[in-house]
Amino acid sequence: MPEQPTESRPALLFTAFEPSGDAMAAPVIRELIKHPSGPKVFAYGGPQMKAAGAELLGETVGGSAIGFNALGKSMAVRRIARKIKAWTAWQRVLVHVPVDSPAANFPICKVMRASGARVIHLVAPQLWAWGRWRIRKLRKLTDLVLCVLPFEEQWFSDRDVPARFIGHPAINRVVDLDAIKERMHGLPQGAPRLGLFPGSRPHEVKANTRLLVDAYAELQARHSGLCGVMVAASPELAKIVRRRIRVFPTNLHMTTGAADAVIAWSDLALAVSGTITLDIAVQRKPMIGVYKTGLLTWLTAKLLIHTHYWLLPNIIAEREISPEFVPHIGGPMPIVREATRYLLDSKHAAIQSEELHRVCLRFANHDPAKDAVRFIVKTLQQGVRDKAQASSDGSPAGQ
Repeated sequence: MPEQPTESRPALLFTAFEPSGDAMAAPVIRELIKHPSGPKVFAYGGPQMKAAGAELLGETVGGSAIGFNALGKSMAVRRIARKIKAWTAWQRVLVHVPVDSPAANFPICKVMRASGARVIHLVAPQLWAWGRWRIRKLRKLTDLVLCVLPFEEQWFSDRDVPARFIGHPAINRVVDLDAIKERMHGLPQGAPRLGLFPGSRPHEVKANTRLLVDAYAELQARHSGLCGVMVAASPELAKIVRRRIRVFPTNLHMTTGAADAVIAWSDLALAVSGTITLDIAVQRKPMIGVYKTGLLTWLTAKLLIHTHYWLLPNIIAEREISPEFVPHIGGPMPIVREATRYLLDSKHAAIQSEELHRVCLRFANHDPAKDAVRFIVKTLQQGVRDKAQASSDGSPAGQ
């Protein structure tokens, strides 16, 4: 067993298990390390958390994190929890910050609470949508939930779970217009312009790419001059698209990354439901949400999901402002008909753009990373005071 460290800086542990969690945690870690309190930040996570300055104890995000692409498997989670439990036997951690992925993080939260650490969830588990029976578990395994959607603070507070709204990094960010214009130069000319966003995870891209391309082909046959760009979020996802679509329809192109540029270029976006819909909302561009599923998944979702809407802008607005086909078990024609309404009559686009503007206003005056650090540091400082008090009382510091 390693020797107990002698440095006196307060320590935090972040745990993330998906690329989205890695991206969410990184700016918070960067702000924490710059903070005058000078905490030591450890992490199980990915390359972005490491680049931000965390000492990575294990890679649970990224290409080398073999076996962690399906963290619902309890054995994988238990192995990590055991490692962390052994590690906390000599490393005193005052605050644990689990990032999203509640199924993976709950067992680790249990270990960290038992070690005496406070637990602050970064990104609220979406219990308002499904799995509401887990609210008791969350109540036991948290000191604070940091929410990225504006209605969540009230929802959790009403159920005796401390919560604070910090904003969302997809909306509370500065859009680099110069960089966007630079990337737009290489995009195809023509009108109307259709942006296709097939998802950020392999299973989403596999399920939705053909549906989006079929919808584009139908629209291209009906609208002279229509051109489109499909955005693959990463080179790996671009390979999946290429395997699904050997020959692209006329005037349909693909780019890797450059989502903001394609959004700015587009007259209308067809997007798989997810965070990308907030990126589209930031630019006030009209969108149609889709998510292709099988019949069994569709039936299960209808039974288990407790929300009227699935697309994030609609969830936030609490009404349908963007058409959504989520979940969707049919073919492209309903999507084509809805898209045609937007392409033939610009008033629909103008109305949706105004509604998206109202959605974004609900995030005003927030900086997710800085807001999160403010709450984390407050909890950390309380932990330091409690530790000092325990030492003066003669109690073991680690209890």
